[in-house]
Amino acid sequence: MKYRTLGKTGLNVSEIGLGGEWLERHNTEEVKEIIDVCQKEGINILDCWMSEPNVRSNIGNAIKDCRDKWIIQGHIGSTWQNGQYERTRDLDKVDEAFRDLLTRMQTDYIDLGMIHFVDSPEEFKEIMSGEFIAYVRNLKEAGTIRHIGMSTHNPTVAKTAALHGEIEMILFSINPAFDLLPPSENLDDYFVEKYADGLNRIDPEREELYRICEQGNVGITVMKGYAGGRLFDAKTSPFGVALTPVQCLHYALTRPAVASVMAGFDSPEHVYQAVAYETATDEEKDYASVLANAPQHAYAAGQCTYCGHCAPCPAGIDIAMVNKLADLARMQKEVPPTVRAHYEALDANASHCLECGGCEERCPFSVPVIEWMQKTRELFS
Repeated sequence: MKYRTLGKTGLNVSEIGLGGEWLERHNTEEVKEIIDVCQKEGINILDCWMSEPNVRSNIGNAIKDCRDKWIIQGHIGSTWQNGQYERTRDLDKVDEAFRDLLTRMQTDYIDLGMIHFVDSPEEFKEIMSGEFIAYVRNLKEAGTIRHIGMSTHNPTVAKTAALHGEIEMILFSINPAFDLLPPSENLDDYFVEKYADGLNRIDPEREELYRICEQGNVGITVMKGYAGGRLFDAKTSPFGVALTPVQCLHYALTRPAVASVMAGFDSPEHVYQAVAYETATDEEKDYASVLANAPQHAYAAGQCTYCGHCAPCPAGIDIAMVNKLADLARMQKEVPPTVRAHYEALDANASHCLECGGCEERCPFSVPVIEWMQKTRELFS
């Protein structure tokens, strides 16, 4: 298992994480079996947004003897009312639900205190200027939570949170299908079956979000990486082709600032399918060729998705990383010193390009790599 630093939190998290939602369908023994396999495979981060009491207790029982080995994303604002989940900002209910989380997880602290499910810019403003954020700050000051995070499906909200300064990391929905959709406050919009005509490139606001997070050192953990399993079946995939778990994971993990994907596991076999990513070949990870040749809603030609399909470069250039840093630099009037430092620290950069064209032949999206290398040389000169 490989590990990445989760932005400014400084926490080293496994590339593959455990999203707990599917565990609601399982009993105590089954939950423990899945979590034990996760731990054996090196997974060290789990998300528990669910307020249902039994799943919280089952997770708590499974990790009680190894709590220190787990980084927990626990949500603030996810409550259990009248036998069902309810998102709320009523602090009496919020506090009751959060204390219940601590009790059932058998811990006195949560590593990542997640402000739960903020999909409206107006709600973000209310939260960050009122009693809700004051409550969260008190939890952090008391050491009950170690870091402040936020979960959202809306890139507009995520960008605002990343620029705010107090939000240290974001749980955001990322997969190649969602990345084609514009911002929305309605989660159902992300499960539409027919995409808008002409929607064939990553939404610019999502591209900007990833770059802002990378530049501001705001780490991202990923939810909905499999789009609820829709991407595994050509009949439900908006592309008209099926992707594998490994391809979906590679897509999310090649986005800037992403540290870990919270995958849903219904069985130990699902865990093994996900951690197979760590030993997968480049061909097995290759989502780019699949999307480029999809019968529906393929990405527009000329857009780099940092997939790495252009490799190997005879000059040793990590072309995907060079393009990623160039995109980050172009966000500003001047190249940020941190981006320049990362660029100059590369073993080989755009100035080493031999213009052989092999990368362009391999690129499934027809990116004019040689031209991009020339422009990047000028940008960083």
